[in-house]
Amino acid sequence: MTGSRFRSGVIILAAGRSTRMGRAKLLLSWGETSVLGHLIRQWHALQADQITVVYAADDSVIPAELDRLGFPRQDRIANPNADDGMFSSIVCAARWPDWQASLTHWAIVLGDQPHLRRETLQQLVRFAAEHPTLVCQPTRDGRRFHPVVLPNHVFFELAKSRSADLKHFLLLREVASCECDDPGLDLDIDRPEDYQKALMMAGLTAQS
Repeated sequence: MTGSRFRSGVIILAAGRSTRMGRAKLLLSWGETSVLGHLIRQWHALQADQITVVYAADDSVIPAELDRLGFPRQDRIANPNADDGMFSSIVCAARWPDWQASLTHWAIVLGDQPHLRRETLQQLVRFAAEHPTLVCQPTRDGRRFHPVVLPNHVFFELAKSRSADLKHFLLLREVASCECDDPGLDLDIDRPEDYQKALMMAGLTAQS
């Protein structure tokens, strides 16, 4: 991703139920593909070494979209406890046995931030490579956001974590803040109006 000593895994969180949106938000159109397709392309373009998607084990919609996108089956992670919340998907990914052994860092990527600027993600990746032993997060006006980049020794601690969520897990870890001037960090796509705002930020229009 930024050099031979920095090899990254990516975890795209896709196990949410999208109840406030009323339909699967990762299947919403985004340019010529879906939100999920865009996120996968985005991290491929950032030269991630292994990209995975975590989805609810009882969900058929996300796997069908991954089939349509030609996403490898061996890089899909089914979370049997998806209704326990986002942190359960992160822990599930940390316990997953099929990560490439050479990976040094993992990026935890929300499924509802396709509008983040490519430059923001590039900046975060460079920053993480420059601070290889620390957890790295983008910040804006003093607030921390996703994606979060974890070095391997922290990532694998997640597998046994009893924390309530990622925020509490990180309280006992040293976190380096990467200040980014990207208004998209303030927006998650939870409702239809958020989707429209995100499209505007990215200079896109919804496809029928």
